[in-house]
Amino acid sequence: MKPSLILINPWIYDFAAYDLWSKPLGLLMLATDLRRRGLDVHLLDCMDVDHPAMVERSSLKPPKRRQYGTGKFWREIVPKPISLKGLDRPYSRYGILPEVFEDDLRKVKSPSAILVTSLMTYWYPGVFEVIRRARKIHPGVPIILGGVYARLCRDHAVQFSGADRVESNQGIPAIYETLEGCGISIPNEAPDTTVPDYPAFDLLNKIRYICLMTSTGCPYRCHYCASHFLFPEFIQKDPHETLAEILFWHGKWGIRDFAFYDDALLVSSKSHTEVLLERIASLDLHLRFHTPNAIHVKEITKPLARLFYQTGFQTIRLGLEDADGSNRWDLDKKISKGDFAHAMDHLRSAGFDPRQTGAYIMMGLPGQPPDAVAETIHHVDRCGSIPYLAEYSPIPHTRLWEKAVACSTHDLSLEPLFHNNSLLPCWDNQKKSQIPRLKRLASHVREKYRNN
Repeated sequence: MKPSLILINPWIYDFAAYDLWSKPLGLLMLATDLRRRGLDVHLLDCMDVDHPAMVERSSLKPPKRRQYGTGKFWREIVPKPISLKGLDRPYSRYGILPEVFEDDLRKVKSPSAILVTSLMTYWYPGVFEVIRRARKIHPGVPIILGGVYARLCRDHAVQFSGADRVESNQGIPAIYETLEGCGISIPNEAPDTTVPDYPAFDLLNKIRYICLMTSTGCPYRCHYCASHFLFPEFIQKDPHETLAEILFWHGKWGIRDFAFYDDALLVSSKSHTEVLLERIASLDLHLRFHTPNAIHVKEITKPLARLFYQTGFQTIRLGLEDADGSNRWDLDKKISKGDFAHAMDHLRSAGFDPRQTGAYIMMGLPGQPPDAVAETIHHVDRCGSIPYLAEYSPIPHTRLWEKAVACSTHDLSLEPLFHNNSLLPCWDNQKKSQIPRLKRLASHVREKYRNN
């Protein structure tokens, strides 16, 4: 009898959460590899907005969906953890009801193992809760925890998660080695080629969009980012492989919306992204593309901007740390003076409306003055784009981590809940008092462009 595995995408416990093309891509890639090796795979997605039982049984307010497949999650207010009592905002569990999750667990008879993924370090309460409930429904079945939290906060996960194994090494082979250690043999024979070698989006109740990764890792070493720790090597896929993936989902499933998950989509673009987009442009498929992870400003050229427009890019987010690269605090700089303005000129010339573009502005960095954030908002406005404030979350294994630990009044090393960006844990009360002003300023700019 072949092994049967349960793969779980946990709930989010947080002050806010939004489906901005959010899917557990790593878990879906693992599901595909397992299926190609002949194993039975059961995906339980706690964040499923289309779960039929929620429509039939839930008294919660149905989540509103927006254009291009994004929208809200199911949400229920729950008590705040003691560590977060000081923040005067409602704390919620985002996702399906616990009883719906348990019913789905019971439907899987005699699983060989349960694999749980994780993302943000401060979302671990959802991870712990699914492990606890899975243990109750399937006692004695080994539970393996992997994902971002497991890798960044391994000691915390080992001590408190309740998982039998915490996998902190990169890649699917590491998962298989852990499964072998639990007595579960993974077949080594040639994979089943009847199963498409793409992330298993077909296991979801509904496919609203597809998330793409044309590369892993990032050649930049920004002080606040853990990409280099999670993916030490920067590897780009053959653009023709990505094209085949897009054509598969569009041709067989009618999908039009695709979101790039790359950390460095535009690096070496002439031999990578431009090759892909030129081929898409020649096919005239009327697709829509989105870049929620932000793209590097310096890499946007006039020809690339034209390709964006020709191929149907609808949501372009740019990474901007401060007002055009001025050195106001100790961070790596990916842009030089004038780069953001030039990028916006290229995008406007290609035909993009300001409402399709936006710049992520970091707020709450250690040593960062609030006036630097305000000036960056003004700079984005002057260049004809929309500002989006991105609150800084301290992340272990980044170059900025030690500075964050030193300046924060919270014990970031002991409690990952204090990594929550809603706390702005590296700003003192005087700086935090400026947050309403900064949010109003950014909101004013956004409204100006949206009303035009």
